Amino acid sequence: MHVRSVQRRRAVGLSSVQITIIGGGSYQWTPELLADVLSTPSLAGAHIVLEDIDSAPLEKMEALGRMVNESLGAKATFATTTDQRRALEGADFVIVTISTGGFDSMAADLEVPARHGIRQSVGDTVGPGGISRSLRNVPVLVGVAQDMEAICPDAWMLNITNPMTCLTRAVCGQTAVKAVGLCHEVGNWTMDLAIALGKTHEAVQPTVAGVNHFPVVTALEVDGADGFAILTDMVEEAGGLTALAPHPGRPEAEEFSRLDFLQRHALKLTMFDKWGALPAAGDRHIAEFLPWVLTDESHWGGDFNIELTSIAQRQKHQSGYIADVDAWLDGTKPLQTWQSGELPAPVIDSLLTGTPRNVPANIPNAGQVPDVPLDVVVESICVVDGDGVRGRDIAPLPAPYDELVRRHVAVAEMTVAAAVAGDRRLADAAFFLDPLAGRGDLHQTEAMVTDLLSATAAWLPQFDL
Repeated sequence: MHVRSVQRRRAVGLSSVQITIIGGGSYQWTPELLADVLSTPSLAGAHIVLEDIDSAPLEKMEALGRMVNESLGAKATFATTTDQRRALEGADFVIVTISTGGFDSMAADLEVPARHGIRQSVGDTVGPGGISRSLRNVPVLVGVAQDMEAICPDAWMLNITNPMTCLTRAVCGQTAVKAVGLCHEVGNWTMDLAIALGKTHEAVQPTVAGVNHFPVVTALEVDGADGFAILTDMVEEAGGLTALAPHPGRPEAEEFSRLDFLQRHALKLTMFDKWGALPAAGDRHIAEFLPWVLTDESHWGGDFNIELTSIAQRQKHQSGYIADVDAWLDGTKPLQTWQSGELPAPVIDSLLTGTPRNVPANIPNAGQVPDVPLDVVVESICVVDGDGVRGRDIAPLPAPYDELVRRHVAVAEMTVAAAVAGDRRLADAAFFLDPLAGRGDLHQTEAMVTDLLSATAAWLPQFDL
């Protein structure tokens, strides 16, 4: 939807903009999305439709939305449904936040590879867990997009579901839906750097090229100065790379310091020291793109201050999200009515009003990352306005990042093709090509893939398992 079409709708008295959230029962995402939308002036009168296959949390989310709406003096309206096609009727923007199989499938993504000697720090993007997650999520996202083609063909899909590269690629490759993948990782890193330097977030301006959770910063400015030189000075002033090692005895600082920044981002800064550029995602994500970080010798990432994810941790976080919602609803905790920093609401505002913004976004490659084929989904800084979403820069990748990104693009293409067709041979090939999943010997990798697909077979109807 472009600015002109919105203006035409308003000119003839049609209803306000409709935002549909698929997976709207998410305790993690929906509260933030509601606060972001309702605190954005252009969206404060939106019609918000919450859809989820689980009806239980929808009543709470609608009640929370109404409370935030009243607190902010917004004029939004709300509806809930478990019917996906009904939720898409009249939609202008569709935000997707789902997790096919929930914690049961995520447990398999982590625990099965661990039994075969591959431990993962997140398990939701690349590596065996990421490929497995793609195989079950791709058909669901494509199904949403196909329903959008039939019901709301002019609407935008804003995907915040992982694995973002594969899912956004599947939607763009299999349908005509306008889709963009939105992730907070680049923004989180630039915010950390800004705080460590005592600068505003706007002062830190990266040029980015790569794929989601491995977006390489190829150039960096801080208040117009060379940001790479500033990073080099920060590391040297702290005592060099040895300062990045964990110091468990160091007392907690009251404020986020430069040393905190260096230790939180130890892996990427080590890569910066070696290769002159760095990926701007959390180190837990970056680690899974490389075969040499999550090893016994590196204490499974501990040498880089990386902590491995467990299902117990995810469940604990989920319990915290649920407790927050309950506390907001019963008034024992102040409502979250401030902007979270997530990107869907600002992007919708720019698409709707024409106000230009520069944001990190995942879209098909139109030349913004010249090292990889056209049409594959890449992450870069994009311009968002009333004409859509497009790459801002042409940013070649330096060596060896170009080869690393090309390999992961090849794995993603293979994974999407396998997920769409239910092709077991292609799925096997994707696991073998992935730097983390395929680092074992032939028989070990074959056994891991067989066990992982068997453990998640309930969510893989397209395969003959």
